[in-house]
Amino acid sequence: MTDPFIAFYVIPAAVILDQIVGDPVWMPHPVRWMGRAIEKLEAEFRCLALPLVVSGGLFAVALILATWLAGWVLAAAAHWLHPLAGLAVEALIVFYCISARSLAEAAMAVWRHLKPGRIEEARASVAMIVGRETRNLDGPAIARAAVETVAENLVDGFIAPLFFAAIGGAPLALAYRMVNTLDSMVGYKNERYIDFGKVAARIDDIANFIPARISVAVIALAAQILCQRGRQTLTVGFAQGRRHASPNSGFSEASFAGALEIKLGGPNVYHGKLVEKPFIGEQFADVSLHHIPRACDLMLMAALIGAAGALVLQLLPVLW
Repeated sequence: MTDPFIAFYVIPAAVILDQIVGDPVWMPHPVRWMGRAIEKLEAEFRCLALPLVVSGGLFAVALILATWLAGWVLAAAAHWLHPLAGLAVEALIVFYCISARSLAEAAMAVWRHLKPGRIEEARASVAMIVGRETRNLDGPAIARAAVETVAENLVDGFIAPLFFAAIGGAPLALAYRMVNTLDSMVGYKNERYIDFGKVAARIDDIANFIPARISVAVIALAAQILCQRGRQTLTVGFAQGRRHASPNSGFSEASFAGALEIKLGGPNVYHGKLVEKPFIGEQFADVSLHHIPRACDLMLMAALIGAAGALVLQLLPVLW
């Protein structure tokens, strides 16, 4: 297989494809296959005569390694057929691992319902992209939920996959998507998954540690270009990034708070339980309707900067 550090056009091709195509629901997607694999294999691993933490750890590691191997075999087979076919498959794999355009479209769907005051439709739209309960959210809370998911998913859905593609090629980016999918499905601190999903959640924390902190600089540069708030974004991002239950998610949210001068975080209801969270950017105003398109603009600009940074990271070994 072509050395991932040489195939420097794979990442730009994947990013361009993401901006053109997005994530149409009719198109088959590996993440949906990952979800089905997780659902089918969970029961098998739970039946092992082992403590749930151990069986859950084996479950997570097995799926991540299998995903990496599947990506490697697919890319290697395509390269064996023809180098161009191999590069096309690698670009397609990375494309499937990123989702900037679809994230913006999902957030703007919330905005389109919220703008004319269609609260029920806005709640239904935001429920598709957040984990909190949405049935009692008012307009500002819906807008805040949309902005927060744009900020958080910039890392999970774009910066982190490209980071791993840059250092380990398309197979490692695909393995990261399995890490992220596992965390979203079994990484909960509830009775069912507190033990079984513990290792999956910790792997996700480790995988996102560097990309989450890189995102602060990337968002700050985007904010400087769009609204001349780069320094404020850096300051708030690093100063308040730890005000979150997740060791990573708060950094991108705090950066968005500084860039857009809005207050994020606070209490939310998850699975019928009120979860108290500290506010991020508490010195700023509450989120309002017009912040949703601004957050999308910031996310898309940061995505382009992040893609350029991933390309530089990929070329460093060659240039060195």
